Amino acid sequence: MKRHNSRVTIKDVASRAGVSVATVSKVINNRYGVAEDTFARVQAVIDELGYETSLVAQSLRSHQTNVIGILVEDLEPFSTELLKGAARAFHGTGYELVVYTASGLGQDANGWERRYLSRISGTLTDGVILIAPTVVDAPHAGPLVAVDPHLGASHLPTIDADNLKGARLATEYLIGLGHRRIAFLAGRADLESARLREQGYRESLAAAGIPFDPALVQSGEFRPELAARAAGRLLSLDPRPTAVFAANDLSALATVREAHARGLIVPDDLSVVGFDNIPESALSSPPLTTVDQFVQRMGFEAVRMLIGLVRGETTDPAKITLPTELVIRASTAPPR
Repeated sequence: MKRHNSRVTIKDVASRAGVSVATVSKVINNRYGVAEDTFARVQAVIDELGYETSLVAQSLRSHQTNVIGILVEDLEPFSTELLKGAARAFHGTGYELVVYTASGLGQDANGWERRYLSRISGTLTDGVILIAPTVVDAPHAGPLVAVDPHLGASHLPTIDADNLKGARLATEYLIGLGHRRIAFLAGRADLESARLREQGYRESLAAAGIPFDPALVQSGEFRPELAARAAGRLLSLDPRPTAVFAANDLSALATVREAHARGLIVPDDLSVVGFDNIPESALSSPPLTTVDQFVQRMGFEAVRMLIGLVRGETTDPAKITLPTELVIRASTAPPR
């Protein structure tokens, strides 16, 4: 029967099996010099007592933990979808997944990735995936992969989506419906994805001969509470926009709620388009037109790339850009 009241030690295993601690160590590390029947007896005791080696001690001996870490600022719909895809990629690899989040740090979250990487790199993990990092580069002792990379030059391998094309698809669709006063609810200014989505919005307006109006651009930082206030500023304009393209779905859904609170009907009075295609977008009222960036696949490809780097066998390019496509639902219509 396994012990549950205290941690089983290697000495406990040796005593129960009637062998030396050195023999147990050989069995744990699958080394030569242990008779077959002794090996089987020690292994049976290990299973019986529920003995587990220290991950840190194991990594110091073998220089490998078979653990992949994922660092994410918060567990919200985008990161949750990405983690679903990442979890699928681990099946059959022999690696384990550990998720670290800064959501409990509050005001101390600035620079959190650097602090976490200094604790876990090379000792607790073989490699780390950074989701929408707040730093361009950080010190580390193992491979890193960035998903939705930070703005600016970086040597890190990255996974992202074709944000420029996705933004063009969204804006061109609204223009095609007949909208001319189209607002843009921007995302985090430090992320390349946010920059490219605003660029696609501006380029599509220019291509259609629609003058750019800076009053129609507000920042929601990808955060619902900030996006709601930014949407309120947009909807207070006179004349107000007939459509809003939000840089992520959470901002778009916040815009829909703000419109409803003001007595506006979506899409009769205001068309709204998001970006991500998280599950909540299809379940909203009305269902949200959005740009699908295949978030689960991003997580899957990030894990596949990182494991290849850890094993030294990857032939993947330093950057993978996934396609984007427009998903048309009921939150958009021609302007009245």
